[in-house]
Amino acid sequence: MKKELDQFCRRIESEVSEIEKNRDLALRRWQKALRDEDYLGSVAFDLHSFYQGVERIFEAFAKSIDRKVPRGKTWHKNLLVQMTEEVPEIRPAVISEETRVALDSYRTFRHLARNIYTFNLDAGRIKTLVENLPDTVEKACNDISVFLDFLKKWGTYKEE
Repeated sequence: MKKELDQFCRRIESEVSEIEKNRDLALRRWQKALRDEDYLGSVAFDLHSFYQGVERIFEAFAKSIDRKVPRGKTWHKNLLVQMTEEVPEIRPAVISEETRVALDSYRTFRHLARNIYTFNLDAGRIKTLVENLPDTVEKACNDISVFLDFLKKWGTYKEE
């Protein structure tokens, strides 16, 4: 079980590293978008990718630890909420309510970005998301790191 837990934690840590790289890429592309609006679609995709990475981590936690992955039309929102809830005798909350609120803006944007043409993107909304990205990434990565420390200490991970 220790080996599986170590592998699981390394996989999550690798995903966290990718999220941080994605943040840096979004910030660089935003600087280009300020000079050339043709980069706006790239920034939108980076914001989308950021949330997808966070959601992959949350899905892994829900599947492997909670043994319960939300389904249905609102599963994305329900998964985010699930990560703020303690599961008695299994795990503490993965993220804080503050982190959930910060991530929710990216969740709703992810849905929007998947369903509109890039020429319809709202530059003001993207600007706000980019400006909040460093803080949101820090909150999410810190919460996930604290949760991984919990897993390593208590060894509550069980492979299916």
